[in-house]
Amino acid sequence: MNTDISIKDVALYFLPAKLRVPLRFGSQTLTEVYCARVSIKVTNATGDLAEGWGETPLSVPWVWPSDIDYKTREQALQNFSEIICKSLKQFSQSGHAFELSHSFIENELDKLNKEFNGTLPEALPHLAALVCFSAFDLALQDAYGIVNDIEVFKTYNASYMNKDLSHYLDSVNDYDFSGKYPEDFFVSPETKQPVWHLVGGLDLLEDSERTGEEPDDGYPVTLTEWIEQDGLKCLKIKLKGNNPEWDYDRIVKIGNISLEKNVDWLTTDFNCTVTDPNYVDQILDKLRDNEPKIYGMLLYVEQPFPYDLKNNKIDVHSCSARKPLFMDESAHDWTYVKLGYTLGWTGVALKTCKTLTGALLSLCWAKAHGMTLMVQDLTNPMLAQIPHVLLAAHAGTIKGVESNGMQFYPAVSKPELAVHPGLYKRNDGILDFSTLSGPGFGYRLSEIARDLPEAAMTYKEI
Repeated sequence: MNTDISIKDVALYFLPAKLRVPLRFGSQTLTEVYCARVSIKVTNATGDLAEGWGETPLSVPWVWPSDIDYKTREQALQNFSEIICKSLKQFSQSGHAFELSHSFIENELDKLNKEFNGTLPEALPHLAALVCFSAFDLALQDAYGIVNDIEVFKTYNASYMNKDLSHYLDSVNDYDFSGKYPEDFFVSPETKQPVWHLVGGLDLLEDSERTGEEPDDGYPVTLTEWIEQDGLKCLKIKLKGNNPEWDYDRIVKIGNISLEKNVDWLTTDFNCTVTDPNYVDQILDKLRDNEPKIYGMLLYVEQPFPYDLKNNKIDVHSCSARKPLFMDESAHDWTYVKLGYTLGWTGVALKTCKTLTGALLSLCWAKAHGMTLMVQDLTNPMLAQIPHVLLAAHAGTIKGVESNGMQFYPAVSKPELAVHPGLYKRNDGILDFSTLSGPGFGYRLSEIARDLPEAAMTYKEI
C-alpha cells in the first residue's frame, strides 16, 4: 500500500522523574523512574517523511520484581532499550506500524533479550522486554498516522492494514477472525472517560495518619483530599496478597471512606502475590457477609496470581464466580489471555506499556470470546498518558480508565497540562481528551514547551 512505512531513523531519550510519595507494588516500592521517550522518522511508499513519538515509564518494580539491586535492574532496562534502538535503525521491513511492531516482537525481541541475558545476574523478564519496546511501538504508530495524515485509531482497518486478524490470531475451531480488523472491535470513543484513582499500600487515607513528613507541594496528600479535590468516583486499592487481615481491613477502611464521600466503585489489586485462590475467596466472602455495601461496590478483582501464567496454571473459577477477575501482569499477549480464559479469568486489563500492538490483539481476542476489558496505566506522565487514554476510549472498558500520574509526579507533566488540561488534571472524576487533534495520536507536540536538546544534561540521547 502507498501508506506502508519504513524506518529511517530512531532516537531514544531517558527522562527522569521522582515520585512525590512512594508507590508500593506488592513487595516492591517505587520512588523514582526513568521514562523512555522515542522518536522515529519514517517514510511512506509515496516518499513522504514524518517523525513520530512514543513514551513509557521503565517501572523497575512492576516489570521486574526481584532481590537484585534496584540500580542494576534499572540500568539493564535502559541498556536493553538502547539495544532495541540500534536494532530498529537496521530494521528494513515496510508496512503498517502495527505490522512492523508485530514482526519485531515475534522475530527480534526475544532473540535480542536472550543475547542480552548473558550479561545479567538474572534473566530480563519478557514483560520487561515488552515495556522497553513499547515506547518504540508507540512512536511507530504515531509516525504512521502523521506521515499518512490520519488519526492512528482510524487506521486499524482494511484500508490501511495489509493483513486481517486471522494472520495474527488463532481461528482454528474457534472464533473466525477472517476478514476482521481491530477497528471491528472498537466502540465509538467518547472524549470524557471516568477515571480511577490508585490507593497505594503506603498512601495515607485520612488526616489522622499524617506524620508531619508529607510533601508540602500544593497537591493533596490523603485519600480524602484527593476525593474532594478531583471529585473521584472510582478507587483502585493496592493490597499485599500475603496478609489477609491487613488486606481485609484496608478494603473496609477505604470502603467506609468511599461510602462517606459518595465514591461509586472500588477494585482490588493484589499485584501477583497470591498463590491460592482460597485467599481471595475468603476475603470476598467475608466482605459479602460482613460488609455487603462495600462488597457490592467491588466492580472487579485484578491479578491476584503470579506473573508467569504458563508456570502457574492456577484454576481461578472460584474467584471469578464471586467477582469479575481481570488479568494484568500475566496477560503478556493474546496467547496468555487465551490460556487465562481456560483457567477461569473473565477480563483483561490492557496496557499500552506492553505495546499498543499487543494490547490491540488482546482486545480483539478477549472481546471475541466475551471477556470484559479495562485499561490500566503504569503511572503514565507526559506523552505516555495520551495513547493510554485513547486506547481506553476505543476499547470499551468496564468503566473508564485508570490514571494516577497526577498523584505521584504531577509536576513532571506541567508542559503537557498547559496544552491538555483535561488529560493531566482529573475534574469531577473525569478525564477529558477533547483537546487532542491532528494526525497520529494528536499530541500537538509543537505546542508543548519541552525542548529535549536544550536539556542535554538531564536527557540521554542515543
